[in-house]
Amino acid sequence: MKKAIKWLDDYLEVSLGVVLMSLMTLIIFIQVIARYVLRSSLSWSEELARYLFIWIIYLGISYGCKLMKHIKIDACMSLFPKRTRPYVELAGILIFLAFAVYVAVTGFDLTMKQIPLNRKSPAMGLPMQYVYAAPAAGMALSAIRLVQAVIGQVKKIRTGVS
Repeated sequence: MKKAIKWLDDYLEVSLGVVLMSLMTLIIFIQVIARYVLRSSLSWSEELARYLFIWIIYLGISYGCKLMKHIKIDACMSLFPKRTRPYVELAGILIFLAFAVYVAVTGFDLTMKQIPLNRKSPAMGLPMQYVYAAPAAGMALSAIRLVQAVIGQVKKIRTGVS
């Protein structure tokens, strides 16, 4: 069980991202071949590629949170004394965490509102709640990664490591 949790912690976003990106690339490739070689277009391929891309983006946000590689304004950090910089970093993570939780909760509510409407995508007839679930799922994963970052930052502050 611990191995499975460790594997999910290490590779969840990457493995899902690779699968979704490969699937999206394959679908687009098939569409190009169908359109220009077979002179027949697939009606559903562009729609599915778009929806896969949305999921890839939100998984990428979570992966960026895991690596702490999101855009930061480093010039602002130099304005603070070295002793207070870890606290400013912690404050930034906490603000991002609050935003991620807000988007996840709002996205979940929006997803739940799609179910009784029974809306379907135009070309594939895919229930739209699967598309609307991407922000909720991605930002919920991001929130988990940001909680991990908060714990790591608090440990750094306690041990005095910068």
